Amino acid sequence: MKKMNNKVHLEGRLYQHSLEKKVTGPQSKKPGTEYIQGNIEIATDEDITNIVSVHFSYITEVTSTGKTDSRFKVLSDIIDGKYLTCIADGADVASKLSVDTSIGVNDFYTDRQVDDNGDPTLVTAKRNEGGFVRVVNNLKEADKDRNYFNVDIVITGFVRKEADEDRGLPEKGIIKGAIFDFRNALLPVEFSVTNPKAIDYFEGLEASSKNPVFTAIKGTQISEVVKKTITVEGAFGDEVREVENNRKDWVIYWAQQDPYDFDTAETITKAELTKAMTDRQTMLAEVKQRYMDYKASAAPAKTVATAAAGEDFSF
Repeated sequence: MKKMNNKVHLEGRLYQHSLEKKVTGPQSKKPGTEYIQGNIEIATDEDITNIVSVHFSYITEVTSTGKTDSRFKVLSDIIDGKYLTCIADGADVASKLSVDTSIGVNDFYTDRQVDDNGDPTLVTAKRNEGGFVRVVNNLKEADKDRNYFNVDIVITGFVRKEADEDRGLPEKGIIKGAIFDFRNALLPVEFSVTNPKAIDYFEGLEASSKNPVFTAIKGTQISEVVKKTITVEGAFGDEVREVENNRKDWVIYWAQQDPYDFDTAETITKAELTKAMTDRQTMLAEVKQRYMDYKASAAPAKTVATAAAGEDFSF
């Protein structure tokens, strides 16, 4: 399997953060280790309307190789208030950050929805995971240079979705497939396209689980509030109200002209893809078991049935 491309670049003003310093518990591999966990949010545009989040799961002062981790110092300074935020201090003085990160997924099980057996369902959400954070003096001028992702993807499906005029959302296509993290672990994802030519292009690929298409794409992250004014006519005056909807999307604006060859040693073979899928199922089964064990420990009198984790992602 080739080394898969999975890169995200973000630049902008520090909008706000939810970073915290924590200490590992007695059952961890290294008890008593201080680490940082949480999110930083970056306003990638000059209007401070597009707010993109980056998640940090476990950042320690020293890496596993014994070297100082520069990210710990920057994130500590953010926690301590050395770097200013748009929310607390104003956009004019907010610190400017540059982050090179990658796309990851947050997998968890929830009882808010259950399957036919009454078991919790899997939720898989894309997010920017970790990466290197730098404080910069100047930001790139163009928004597209402040906010982009560049990934290799195995496309396994496409759905055309009609416009939602009530919410102010355009017609778009949804690309379904898988990308890979730095360990080449498989991550199921969905991306959008709104350019009419791009919608026709991806639909024309006729990608499916039986006919996957392996290619490279680039895109941008949208995370903004869409406002719409609604006027309702009345007998003696109109009622005018403003409706707000949160729009979060990952929109593709480029794909390489010729997809990679599929099922080759230089790219990815069917056997490698199958193994990556199997490895993911094993990981999900462990995540589910931990969740079920937690539920059982919280309610020891209640018998909790376990089931194998699963996703419909066959080739």
